Parts: sequence; structure tokens; C-alpha cells
Amino acid sequence: MTLRTRGAGLLRRVEDIIDLNYPGLVLATLFFALSVTPSLVPRDWLFQGLISGINAAIGYGLGCVLEWAFRRWVRARIPIPSPSDRLRYGIKATVLVVCALVAALMLVQSARWQREITSLMGMAGTTTPAYLRTGLLSVAVGIAVVAAYRTVRALVLVLARQLNRWVRVPRELAPAAGALVLVVLAVTVFNGVASRAFFAVANSAFSVRNDRASEFAVQPAKPERSGSVASLAPWETLGFEGRWFVSNGPTADDITEVTGKTAREPIRAYVGLESAVGEQTAAQLAVDELERTKAFEREAMVVVTTTGTGWVNSMAAGAIEYLYGGDTAIVATQYSYLPSVLSFLSDREKAAAASRDLFDAVYQRWLAQPEGQRPKLFVYGESLGSQGSEEAFDGLADLREKVDGALWVGPPNSNRLWRQFVDRRDPGSREVAPVYADGLVVRFADDAGDLGSAERWREPRIAYLQHPSDPIVWWSADLIFTQPDWLSEPRGTAVSTQMRWAPFVTFWQVTADLTNAQGVVDGHGHRYGSLVLDGWLAVAEPPGVSPEVVESIRAALESAEEFEREVK
Repeated sequence: MTLRTRGAGLLRRVEDIIDLNYPGLVLATLFFALSVTPSLVPRDWLFQGLISGINAAIGYGLGCVLEWAFRRWVRARIPIPSPSDRLRYGIKATVLVVCALVAALMLVQSARWQREITSLMGMAGTTTPAYLRTGLLSVAVGIAVVAAYRTVRALVLVLARQLNRWVRVPRELAPAAGALVLVVLAVTVFNGVASRAFFAVANSAFSVRNDRASEFAVQPAKPERSGSVASLAPWETLGFEGRWFVSNGPTADDITEVTGKTAREPIRAYVGLESAVGEQTAAQLAVDELERTKAFEREAMVVVTTTGTGWVNSMAAGAIEYLYGGDTAIVATQYSYLPSVLSFLSDREKAAAASRDLFDAVYQRWLAQPEGQRPKLFVYGESLGSQGSEEAFDGLADLREKVDGALWVGPPNSNRLWRQFVDRRDPGSREVAPVYADGLVVRFADDAGDLGSAERWREPRIAYLQHPSDPIVWWSADLIFTQPDWLSEPRGTAVSTQMRWAPFVTFWQVTADLTNAQGVVDGHGHRYGSLVLDGWLAVAEPPGVSPEVVESIRAALESAEEFEREVK
């Protein structure tokens, strides 16, 4: 046997072991290159490696399908001479080298793009050598995904053989029938046993955290807070977030010190998942807490829809308490143990139902108060909380009839009312900065300046705070096949002009961004910081608050937020 023959045999054995599909490899490289282009928020090498590996696997699969279609319908009908082994191996080696070089060059360019995004957001950027780790992780993830697919394909073939043997399914239909059986079984298991088991385990895991309390969350002594000795909602039932909410926040003395005016002790009513007993509902207990504290005699009342774990934005709560000199009552209930991402998948209906129940109960009691003696009634929600809060109302007319103002922050793209306002925006306004009905009732803001003049803003006022770089606002399953307006129109603040839409790729990029939506500085991503103070200032119109006092309040709120991040 000649050396050339032995070499060719060795190459064939290596080829059989690796079993690469070269059209698939070309498309995998293309999808990888697209995936490392800029997204909404900065991505470190770990996040980028995960998303790029998945994208590369999708491209590889598409290439395999196209190559199969070519062999099935083109090559079978048009005789194409096969190249010699030498030419074939030369082409494959060239493809491997070119793909590797393209991937490496795109990684170098991607590091530059990431530095551009971090610069736009005022953050420190990555280094090119550190970012090159993305390539190694992407290869590992891509191999894992392809291996999982091949395992599924092997199961399909096994099922096909058994179906052909047991029920005499025609040989040409057996693979399709096997695939159908496998899909039905997988969907049934996932939608039934698997999903229930997953969320049961998740609920159990997060309920452990719910039972804990920060060392800086101390049972309140003042009767104006739930969890106090006088409260109808026992301290130990409020959950982790509830205990933090009622034990922190500005006191009357704090408000007086910051504003220079005598203040009242703010009311914070909170009901945890375990607070209501017997036939009593959480909404009923919340109203009883408001009654106990004489909350309906205050100047302003805010109904808050919490996020999954029962979290209330401390800055948003403190802002309106400072602005109204403590003459306020804030009420909230917990509906889940799960964080927002998991609640979005499993508890959206629960969030909507909890929001409707709470608002309706408060509203009915509010109506019983003599007209002219009712507090101003506001609603607030952030992220999933904004979605739940919206669901308490049938539409804009119902909202404006029942409340004195609404402030919704970082609304998910699937919010019903938000989607209607954005879709019906005035011609010429962008999706990232929509103008609805000339801004007479509903306004959207990326910063305080976007809230505009109060003179032409009719009451009650509705405001949405949303950053162009917030993936929670812009994520949608539609990104898989449809280019959104926010990427076809001029870009919003701090969104790279190099970001481009591509089928599948952009969807996975923005999905990955969700996990890092708050890993940026205030004013970008899902970090709204003291912009909520400006939102309340515009929506609630507190009387007699000077610009100097507003800045003093801002400083106090930012200091409290920094402390919370350090210790919570």
C-alpha cells in the first residue's frame, strides 16, 4: 500500500469520526458572526459565548437541511461529477481555515463593538484578549447542541424501526411517524409533568428565601406599617421583600430633614402570601390594613403591583412619600415566590388577577369615602408589575375614570395597553420614543426631559418610563422572523448604530440581554434609578415642591438605594 493510499484512508477515517457537514459549517460561521454583532446591553464573554454557540448550532442545522435538499432534489436529477479525493479534501480544508479566520476576526471586531456600547453607557469596556474566550465557549456550546440533536435523531430512527415492525407503518412514512410520536411525547411531558415539576421545585426553592429576612429588616414599631404589633398582617408572614419594604423607607423625621417641612409618618401596607387566613383574601386584608391606619384620610394613595417575589421599588415608594411630605399610603400584595423571569413564564395570569383584586377592593372602599375627602389615587408597577397593573383596567377610558395618575416603569413588550399606545402612535414618532395623541394624556420617557411641559398634559396623567436599551421592553417572540420598528428607525440613546436585525439571531441576542438587563449603570437597560422621582413629579403634581427640594430628595433616594444594594 502506497503512502498516498494510506494517507487518503486516514483522512477518510478522520472525516467519518468528525462527521462534519461543510455547508452547515459555513452557515454556522455566518450565524456566529451575526451573533457577535452589537445588542442592547454590553455582554461579557460568558454570555456572548452561550448565545453565539446556540446561534451557530441553528446555522449548522439549517446548512444540513439545505445540503440534504440539494442532494435530494438537485443532484439526484442533474448528474454532477464527483471531485477527486485530493480536490475534495482541499476544499474542505479551505472551508475550515476560512471559517476559523472569519470567526476570529469577528471576535476581534466584537470586542471593539462591546467597548463602544460600554462607552455610550459610561462603563468600563472589555479587552480583546479576554473577549476571545467567547470563541472557545461557543464551540463547546455548539457541539453540545448538535450532539443533543443527533441523539434525538437517533431516537426517531429507533422509533421508526419499531413502528415499521409493530404496526406496519410504510417504510417511507416511518421516520416522519417516529418524529411525530417523539414530539407528542416531549410536548406532553414538558407541558404536564416536567413543567409542573420544574415550577414546583422552583417555588419550593424560592420559598426558602422568602422565609428569610435581611438583618437590616427589623419589625417596625410604628403602627403605620404592616408587620408592626398593631398590624393585621403578622411580621413573619410578609416574606423577604415585604419585610424589607415595611421596615425601610423614609420616616416623618427623615422627610422633614430633607424637605425642611413638617411631615407625617408614611403608611406602608403590605400583605404576604401567607398573611391572609381562612376565607379572607389578600386584597381584603390589604384594605383592612388601610382602614386600620386611616389611609383613606391621607392626601395620596398608591396601589402597587409587585414583581414576582413581591418586590417593591424602594426608590419609587420613597419618592412619592418625600414629594407629599409623608401624607401618603402605599399598598401592595405578594402573589408569588418566583422572581420576575420565572413569574413571566408561569404567573402572568396570577399577577393580573392579584392586581385586579387589589385595585378593585381599594377602589370600592375609596368610592365609599365622601367625594372631596378622597385621597388622590395612583397606580404603579415596574416590569412584570406594570403588566399586572395594566390588567386592572379595561382600557384607557376605564383607567382615566378610576385613577388620578399612573406611573409604569420598564413595561414588557407584551403589555396590553402599552402595545396599543405604541402601535397607534402619531405618524413620524419612533417606537422607542412614541408620541400618543400628541402627548395629551399618555407620555413615554427615557429621561426627565421627555416628560415635557405639564401645561398641555391633561389629568389624569399616564407615564411610561422606558429606555431604548432595556431588553425587557423590547424582547418579543416576533423578533425571530420580523424586524421591529425600533431597529429599522433611527436608534435610541446608547443603542449602537451597528446593531442589525437578523432572523433568529436578534431574538437570541435580546433573550440573552434579559439576563443582564440590570448589569448596567442607572439610565440604561432596566436601571431607571431616580428617573422615577421625575415620573412621580410629573404624574402626581405634588404641591409646593421647589427644584432645590427635588434635588435634595434625589440625593436622599440615591443614597438609600446604594445602601440597599450593599446590604440586601
